[in-house]
Amino acid sequence: MSTAKDITAVPFRINFEQQKKRAKELLTQWRLHNSESLSRLFKQLPEYQNSADLAQAVSLADAQFVIARELRLPSWVKLQKHVQLMEHARNAIDHNSPLDQDLSTLHIRCGSDIQQTLLAGGLSGDFLEYSDPICQGPLIAGNKLIHHRAEFLSHYTKLSGSSIDDIEQQLHLEQQKLENCAARYARVVLWFEHDSYDQLILARILAHFSSKQTPKILEIVSLKQFPGSARFIGLGQLPPEVLRVLWSKRKPVTASQLSLGSQVWAALCQSTPIKLQTLLDDANTAQLPFMRSAIKRHLQELPSVNNGLGLCEQLILQILSDSSRTCGEIFSALTRELEPMPWLGDIMFWQILKNLSKPAEAMVTITEGNCDQNWQKKSVSITGVGRALLLNEKDWLNCAPKQRWVGGVSDFSDKSSWRWDVSLGKVRKLES
Repeated sequence: MSTAKDITAVPFRINFEQQKKRAKELLTQWRLHNSESLSRLFKQLPEYQNSADLAQAVSLADAQFVIARELRLPSWVKLQKHVQLMEHARNAIDHNSPLDQDLSTLHIRCGSDIQQTLLAGGLSGDFLEYSDPICQGPLIAGNKLIHHRAEFLSHYTKLSGSSIDDIEQQLHLEQQKLENCAARYARVVLWFEHDSYDQLILARILAHFSSKQTPKILEIVSLKQFPGSARFIGLGQLPPEVLRVLWSKRKPVTASQLSLGSQVWAALCQSTPIKLQTLLDDANTAQLPFMRSAIKRHLQELPSVNNGLGLCEQLILQILSDSSRTCGEIFSALTRELEPMPWLGDIMFWQILKNLSKPAEAMVTITEGNCDQNWQKKSVSITGVGRALLLNEKDWLNCAPKQRWVGGVSDFSDKSSWRWDVSLGKVRKLES
């Protein structure tokens, strides 16, 4: 019997014939009153929960509808059209039909994950990885920004042997390429998904183009989800034919989007989160449809009013509350299950986890210490302090944790600091 997890071997390539078979299997299981299949039915079609004769009431069309919804499509007809679109794109790739050779083109992405996939999809323009993870570490406006970022990022690159000078040189090179792209390319295309990692880097890029020369054609591909059997986390999951289809749906970057990006970037670099909160409350952020959620997720890394934990720290403790886990298992559970908007890379996650084990009153213990070698296999356990934090009986800021930054905000004292209020969904400053 097929299950909700066993939809297709390749998560974002949907085989229509396979889905037809699965729909027939699902209908059979409903008529046999299989509990797992019925839970899927009631989730998508709750009206059937009160059906007197379920075996007679359900139909193949219902099964097809449930399959389509589980693949994140609104209907069976939309599923069929989606598959046809993907097949058309795949056929174009097989016939070596290029897409971006009409103009000199630069593709900008906050990582290298889609560089080869773009090429495989027929997009052979130049590629710029602009990937400083500004969702973590200090953001200080002015000429010293890149130096401060290099110092911070050096903690993430010890295994590679990169020095602060090496990192700073690389960041300057990326910035120079960004500054020169308007003069060098007729078309620049930005590829960014919905999470805070991507959206905050997008804000920085838009702020640059808002104040500098803008390319003759500046376009964007941005999305929050894509049909398939796996949770959509990022563009790097998608096969070449999907990127080809997304290329056809790219949109021009507007003046209002450039302006909003500039506002967000300026707010991120402020020493207080007040301007970010103002943007969170401002309906005009709809000009960049995923920016508001990204700002909220960013602010949720501020210490909670309940226990001083950022959301990522809180979720790590929740994962460990029942039993010890390896670092790799924690990262997988965080990314695939609990994190509302996955944004952490594995090395970023490992640094956060290490910081939770270092204070005198540590919230976790890590076997074999904090050395970086084979860190994914190390076992992690919650401490008594961690359990007290989960119960809101203790404040993490009273445990002398390592100083950290949330954008430009770093003033996290135990008696007076900016905090995230979960119940209000906004930031507030505690009284001294």
